Amino acid sequence: MKQLAASLFLILLGSLKLFAQDTIHLSIRKADSLFQSKNYYLLAASMNIEAQRAQIIQAKVYPNPIFTADINAYDPENNKAFHVGRTGQKLFQLEQLILLGGKRKSEIEIAKTNAGIAELEFQQLVRELKFRLHSDLYTIGQQDFLLKKYNKQLNFLDTLLKSYETQAQKGNIPLKEVVRLRGAYIQLNNDRAELYQQYIQTQTDLQILLQSNSIILPDTAESNLNQYLIPSSVSDIQSTALENLPELLVIKQNKVLAEQYLKYQKRMAIPDINVFAAYDQRSGAFNNQVNAGISIPLPVWNRNRGNIKTSQFQLKEAEYTLLAKENEIISRINNSYAYYVQTVSEYQKSTELYNDDFEKTVDGINLNFQKRNVSIIEFIDFFESYNDVLSELVRIKTQLVISAEQINLLTGKDIY
Repeated sequence: MKQLAASLFLILLGSLKLFAQDTIHLSIRKADSLFQSKNYYLLAASMNIEAQRAQIIQAKVYPNPIFTADINAYDPENNKAFHVGRTGQKLFQLEQLILLGGKRKSEIEIAKTNAGIAELEFQQLVRELKFRLHSDLYTIGQQDFLLKKYNKQLNFLDTLLKSYETQAQKGNIPLKEVVRLRGAYIQLNNDRAELYQQYIQTQTDLQILLQSNSIILPDTAESNLNQYLIPSSVSDIQSTALENLPELLVIKQNKVLAEQYLKYQKRMAIPDINVFAAYDQRSGAFNNQVNAGISIPLPVWNRNRGNIKTSQFQLKEAEYTLLAKENEIISRINNSYAYYVQTVSEYQKSTELYNDDFEKTVDGINLNFQKRNVSIIEFIDFFESYNDVLSELVRIKTQLVISAEQINLLTGKDIY
């Protein structure tokens, strides 16, 4: 019994340390707002969007001109170093690359597509983290509810056990009844310890998501599950996903990017030209000569065929990837929807079966057991059955929320 008391003391001490922190109650909307303004993962991902947008600016910039200066270093005829005056020699040239074939336009289009992909990836990250946030927020509420129930029952059992131990010492009741109560206490305490560990992990995940050190619990005013019971068809969910899911839209944009890259490689086969103007003081055919000209590579050996061929295969790869992703999403939605329908059925049945009669019966059983109107076997049996019902109700409710939120995640839109 001393070990049991020590175990309970350690658990309660951990609870006191945890609840010594500030506790904040958040609605789903408030949690979303706090999450989007404080989550460092989102802030980091938003920087990638800005980086890709900066590449659009860079793609619009024209190549810099090249200025060349050629001056005399040593004149052996006149024995002069840096002979660059009126009788010396110097040459200045200004050169500009002219891009042909729409290459610059292709670079701008590619940069814009990459920026769009970064935004879609950001949206997908937001949805994935929101799924975790909503699921964890409801889970922590159910865990907190069950912990309070367990704490209440443990307090009752502790009081009852002390009374029975005293009566057993006096010989008024058999020792086996005390042992049965101890067993029930230990089992419930173990269940609570396991649940408390899960609670701590969920609380940690929420604090990381919201960048908070406070204890986070859901707003009880938003505990109604009716919002997750909106009728919807699997075909409508599939259509919504194919139109809105950021993960799929990224694949579609990758296909667009592959098309743009293929077009860019074809344009790279078109030679660019260099135009230049030069001033030559004395080394040309005439003194103070001003020249102008162009240079252009001849596409004899390199016509960029390898890169064009590679781009064609990359486009085919993007097309196949898109088809595979669409099939994957439809399959995941079908399975998730079937799971959701099952959880809705379980929830609706559980709400029909579980009502205030359970709590009234619990109070009645406890009272009658204390009055010795209920045997120890009946009491323990009902006690364990009642806790099994509580655990099952928590599982069903949590499962309903997570399955509905999973469909929201898979469609890219808040259906529930």
